[in-house]
Amino acid sequence: MNEQSSAINNTGTTEENIQIDRTSIRRKRVLINILRVLVLVVIIGGWELGARAKVIDPFFWGQPSGIWAQIVTWAVNGTAQGPLWEQIAVTLEETVLGFLIGVILGVIFGILLGRNRFLADVLGPYIKAANSIPRVVLGSIFVIGLGLGIQSKVALAVVLVFFIVFFNAFQGVREVDRNLLANARILGANSRQLSIDVIIPSALTWIIASLHTSFSFALVGAVVGEFLGATQGIGLMIQTAQGTFNANGVFAAMVILAALALITEALVTALENRLITWRPTNTVNDISI
Repeated sequence: MNEQSSAINNTGTTEENIQIDRTSIRRKRVLINILRVLVLVVIIGGWELGARAKVIDPFFWGQPSGIWAQIVTWAVNGTAQGPLWEQIAVTLEETVLGFLIGVILGVIFGILLGRNRFLADVLGPYIKAANSIPRVVLGSIFVIGLGLGIQSKVALAVVLVFFIVFFNAFQGVREVDRNLLANARILGANSRQLSIDVIIPSALTWIIASLHTSFSFALVGAVVGEFLGATQGIGLMIQTAQGTFNANGVFAAMVILAALALITEALVTALENRLITWRPTNTVNDISI
């Protein structure tokens, strides 16, 4: 009887602790969101007040009200290159294509070289040499060789994404528990089963982690490619605004890019949570960035 009472008391205490933890998490999240908004208000408000007081020269550094007015103008009247949504769609298309191709190639070559040490030793110096080249500089080569169309922007985005995903996939394969591999071999797993059922799931955390950074780099590749030479896109909008000394236009394009990056980051995080459901989480201290 005493043991049953003790078990009931322990269960009740555990439920109370869980409830307290959840309440603490909610309060912490509310506080963090309030502070985030406060930081944004201080930055934008200080910038606007500084521009109005002429402490900050709005001609060179713009001002928040002018940036918002520029976005509204683009949305209503379009840009010099056409409707705003078309420019966003072109940049997104280049970014997504470059991202997908770069991720696929990076995962394939990362797993291949991670599993084959001989091949990694042979190709290692060439991969390091290619990685040491400032990849943004290749944008000019791609524009010359592939033209002003979508191909040159996608190629630059692929190059930027590939090495990030490749090195993460490569390291993820190398970090697979050797005892786990040995146990799988003892149970009769062949090379294909090892790759699909053991190695790739184990390296998935590394690969997914690289996606957060690599999509941003794909966006950078698309925009830089458009800046170097294009007929449409947000990068061309930035170049046009720069050529007319329109600081508000440059910042307005940056705001649009930041919004796209934040949306895609949320999508990648959702994909990560979907694919790695087995990953343990800290219910008390885990606050997303």
